[in-house]
Amino acid sequence: MRPALKPGLLPVWRDRNTLQIGIDPRRAVALTGMAGMAFVINLLDGSRDRAQVIQAAVACGVPERTMERVLALLAVAGALDDFPAGTLQLLSHPLRARLAGELATVSLAHRDSDGGARTLARRLAAQVRIHGNGRVAGTVAGLLKASGIGRVADVGNAQPGNAQPGTAQPGTAQPGTAQPGTAQPGTAQPGTAQPGTAQPGTAQPGKARRGAAGADKARPDLAVLVGRQPLEVRDSLMREQLPHLAASADEAIGIVGPLVIPGRTACLRCLDVTRADLDPAWPLILAQLAGREPEPLACDAPLAAAVAAQAAAQALAYIDRTVTAVAVTGATLELVLPGWQWRRRTWPRRRDCSCGSTTFR
Repeated sequence: MRPALKPGLLPVWRDRNTLQIGIDPRRAVALTGMAGMAFVINLLDGSRDRAQVIQAAVACGVPERTMERVLALLAVAGALDDFPAGTLQLLSHPLRARLAGELATVSLAHRDSDGGARTLARRLAAQVRIHGNGRVAGTVAGLLKASGIGRVADVGNAQPGNAQPGTAQPGTAQPGTAQPGTAQPGTAQPGTAQPGTAQPGTAQPGKARRGAAGADKARPDLAVLVGRQPLEVRDSLMREQLPHLAASADEAIGIVGPLVIPGRTACLRCLDVTRADLDPAWPLILAQLAGREPEPLACDAPLAAAVAAQAAAQALAYIDRTVTAVAVTGATLELVLPGWQWRRRTWPRRRDCSCGSTTFR
């Protein structure tokens, strides 16, 4: 194991004796008694194992117990990665460099102690199939590729030409281009970070699985349905027992979700049954929607980007197996312009639906 300071955290001095790791108080941790020990941080670059780090610090006059205390405090605060060399060796240097931002983000967001290596390995082994067309579908594909998903297949005329500038085109993995978001003011003080309790997952090797189109094609881990998809597509996914995520953007409204896990969560038909309860005319309206969309769609570039980003984020949360972060399991996230805030709406599993989700315990 090779200790390394998380690359997404910047060391700064609060005063001559206190070193702060990270800027935002929700991530930062402060260490006192660090006067004259700035060089210690430079030892934590992943190039040395724990014993070598301590040995180098002792050689520079830092007592062994003091260095062990520094390592322990950084680890407990979630500011330290312990790189498993075997896992990192599976990722080529150019690949790690291209996905450095993803590694740094996953390591901080998931509080992974392995620098995000296992999560990235899981993404590289994952396959996502996208049904739909237009810039939302193209942008989702680009974001997933830029985030390290190993294979993103477009089905149903997803047009790469409609992707937003800077996103990867289907079939070519490009570096990520997403702009950093702005953090909301926090109230936590440096040094109050609590250790994470989630254990990093293990990457599953990619396996060829039997798909609907033939045994020679790999079964995807997730399908993303963009816009109004034919009932046959939805039924096919349920027959395949294939998890799928819905996303749409029209009438100046963006909707992401639900994430359907066949037999476990509300399916898209469950939503239609619930809508029919609320509006008796919904079945008649639904029958008229097959193969029809307004021209043009009332979906401007910012709305398309917002929906694509949210859909990609929810897809990655599912692939990464961060269950608590998947906000659209049995729910939808909805953005109604000119508003700016996503709102969550839950959908029940229906006993009068044929999906059988209510039998799951």
